[in-house]
Amino acid sequence: MKVVLASNNKGKLRELGELLAGHDLEIVPQGEFDIPEAVEDGLSFVENALIKARHASRLSGLPAIADDSGLEVDALRGQPGIHSARYAGEDGDAANNRKLLEALAGVPEARRSARFQCVMVFMRHAEDPTPLICQGTWEGRILEAPRGDNGFGYDPLFWVESEQASAAELPAEVKNAQSHRGQALRCLVEKLAVRDA
Repeated sequence: MKVVLASNNKGKLRELGELLAGHDLEIVPQGEFDIPEAVEDGLSFVENALIKARHASRLSGLPAIADDSGLEVDALRGQPGIHSARYAGEDGDAANNRKLLEALAGVPEARRSARFQCVMVFMRHAEDPTPLICQGTWEGRILEAPRGDNGFGYDPLFWVESEQASAAELPAEVKNAQSHRGQALRCLVEKLAVRDA
């Protein structure tokens, strides 16, 4: 099945490609159709994922997969949340990480708990009244300085207790087995298999 991925984020495209390897889905990024980014004006991860999937499906004529994901930090009352990608404006990952560290300056380790959230959506077409929706959550805490060169986004600041490493220090297969996006995508693949059976 040919499916448009409602994202132009290179890190996300690579990660989804790794997670979907071996499945009968041909994933085409929306950029190949010159589809601009959707206006993410929802108030939750699920609303934004639906907006992105509907937008990509409508403009491509194909089924669409979209995800909306972000980091919730307890000491910051769930921020940056749905604003994770543009927490520091349009300046990218390094600026977002700097802003997060500044916001948590002086917060002790015990109060730096956080989690990555991911909501993933599959729509058969733009008017699909019953999209498949899956969610994944990955618990951790925020470090005081970045560690590791793998991954993207907040990965260098996200400590994974079970691995005694930051998300950016994990090999792709370890990260994908545990991550919020990996959980949500495995759920989606299972639901698609049931729907197609």
